Parts: sequence; structure tokens; C-alpha cells
Amino acid sequence: MITRFAPAPTGWLHLGHVLNAEYVWGRAKAHDGRVLLRIEDHDRTRSRGVFESGILDDLDWLGYRPDIYPTDAFRAGPCDGRQSDRDHIYRDAVNRLRETGRVYACECSRRIAGLAALTTPSSDPEPLELRYPGLCRDKNLPIIDGYGWRLRIDPGVEQFEDARLGPQQQDPYQQCGDVLLRDRHGNWTYQFAVTVDDWEQGIDDVIRGVDLLASTGRQIRIARLLGREQPPTFLHHPLIMKSADQKLSKSDGDTGVRDLRARGWSPKEVIEAALAMG
Repeated sequence: MITRFAPAPTGWLHLGHVLNAEYVWGRAKAHDGRVLLRIEDHDRTRSRGVFESGILDDLDWLGYRPDIYPTDAFRAGPCDGRQSDRDHIYRDAVNRLRETGRVYACECSRRIAGLAALTTPSSDPEPLELRYPGLCRDKNLPIIDGYGWRLRIDPGVEQFEDARLGPQQQDPYQQCGDVLLRDRHGNWTYQFAVTVDDWEQGIDDVIRGVDLLASTGRQIRIARLLGREQPPTFLHHPLIMKSADQKLSKSDGDTGVRDLRARGWSPKEVIEAALAMG
């Protein structure tokens, strides 16, 4: 079994990441599996090298040792565990989808797409997210830089068994509509990049926070369209919350690993705090 720990270098590690790491390394140990480290820096606007360096240092300090792409592999230079070094992989995946006729260019800004979603009727009386209604599906815009690239999503339910939550079913067409693969600025999107990576890197066990549960159906759909016949097992664990309706974020300095280190906490105390809060 291969699972992964996949932080984004858009901020420092905090206790929420530590909780996820405990689930990841704990499940890998229980199943005699391996952990792959992935740096998810697909968002070039927000990702910073200083954050990546801090993440690697904090992982070493906490004692989390990846089996695939250890921390020194990232420090040495280009690494296949870093998303910004995998542009050619994502382009190959897009080309496979283009051959099916499902990829189209989109000129909608995020604001326009959001306004269209708000004014489009939905069968869900309380939609949890904005649904892109396919405004550019039939415009035949060129699939080039400067446009977003979207994947046509057809109606249909995806059923899967969450290792913690049990049977689930989601209809990506109703949830989100056509999925954005690459934005107008050339950034690969989370939904696309992680789906490609999980397949190409042999990940068969995805362990992440319950806030990403809604992404599962569309990622299973994208993976199938790419050719993946058997999706990974998914486990969505509880989050550390700072209030009843707000999860912990990278801006919460009092729970940042580097801040706790500076205050004299030991790795054991940090891990115990994450487990207690989770």
C-alpha cells in the first residue's frame, strides 16, 4: 500500500497538518505500507520556496520520514514529488483527455463563473459550492495559454466506500459542473493535479481531511476518464477546528509548528496536542 502526505507550500505547517500526518503514517504502518511525500505547489501565485523549506524542516524535526521522495530529495533540486516539476506529466494527461473531445477552453473569470453559478437553477436546494454551468462549452475557443481549460462532466453518480465514513455517492455534474483543469494564468488546479499524481505515482490509499470529501467523486471521474480503472481507497478524517464552523488555517500562528518549536515545545508535545484537538 502506498499513501501520501501532500502539504501545499502556501504557508507553514500547523497542528492540522500534524493530525493528518499521524493518520497517514499510522495507517501506512498498520498496513505495512509506504508514505510518499508530495509538495503540492501547483498554485504558483501563492506557493513560496521559504514555505517548502519550512515544511521539510518541520517534518524532519517531528520525525516523519517519507519512504518515497525523502526531504533531502527536494532540497537537492528538481524532484518528481514536487508538482511544479511535473508540468510535462499534466500536459500529457490533458492531451489524453483532449483526444476524447472533452476538453474545451473557457474565457470566464472566476467572478463571471461565480455569478453564472448563482443564477443557474440547481436540483440541490442548498448547494454547498458554486457549479460551473458550461458557459463556454460550445464557443470553440482555442485551447491555448490565456484561457482556462475545462473538462466536460456528464451527469452520473459516483459511488465509493470511505474507509471511515462508509458508503458515499456524489454526482459531480450537479456538484461542480465542468471541472477546471488549468486556469487562465497557467496554474494547474488542485482537482486535476492530485488526480493525475495519485494515479501516476501509484497512490492506492488517500488519507485527508473531511473538508475534501466533496472532491472525491469528481476525482474518481477524472481518473476514470484518464484510464484508471480502480480508484484508490479514500479515508476522510476529522479536522481540528478553531470554532464550530471554521477549521484551523495556516494563518493561525499559535498552532503553527515553527511557532510551537520556538516556544520550546518538543515534537512529542506537538503531536500529542494535535491528537488531543482532533
